[in-house]
Amino acid sequence: MTMNSTDGCQATTAGVGAAEALFHSLSDGTRLAIVRRLAQGEARVADLVAQLGLAQSTVSKHVACLRDCHLVDGRPEGRQVFYSLARPELLDLLASAEVLLAATGSAVALCPNYGTDSRPATTEACGE
Repeated sequence: MTMNSTDGCQATTAGVGAAEALFHSLSDGTRLAIVRRLAQGEARVADLVAQLGLAQSTVSKHVACLRDCHLVDGRPEGRQVFYSLARPELLDLLASAEVLLAATGSAVALCPNYGTDSRPATTEACGE
C-alpha cells in the first residue's frame, strides 16, 4: 500500500477496486441466479423470466448490469438476443466460492455485517 499525499489515507492496493466491483456485481441474488442459469447454457430474457419467476423489467435490468460488467454476452438472432456467460473463468470463481462456503459452514450466513439476516432483500441493479 502507498500513502496518499493529499490526505494521509492509505490508498487501496491496485486491483482491489476492480475486485470489489466484480464481487458487487455478483452480490445480488437475482444476478447470481442469472449467472447460475447461464452456466447451463445460453438463454433469452423471456427464458430467464419464466425460470426465475421475476418481472421482465427486473430481469432485463440485471442482465444489462451483467453485460455492462462484461460478465455476460448477447448474441442477436433476429429480434431475439441469446445471453451467455462471457468468460468461463466465472464458473471457476463460482465453484471456488462453493468450496469456500462448504469449508466455512454457515459462518458467512451468520456474519453480523454481511450475513443473510443483516441486510434487506433487494433487487437493485448495478450502480444503485
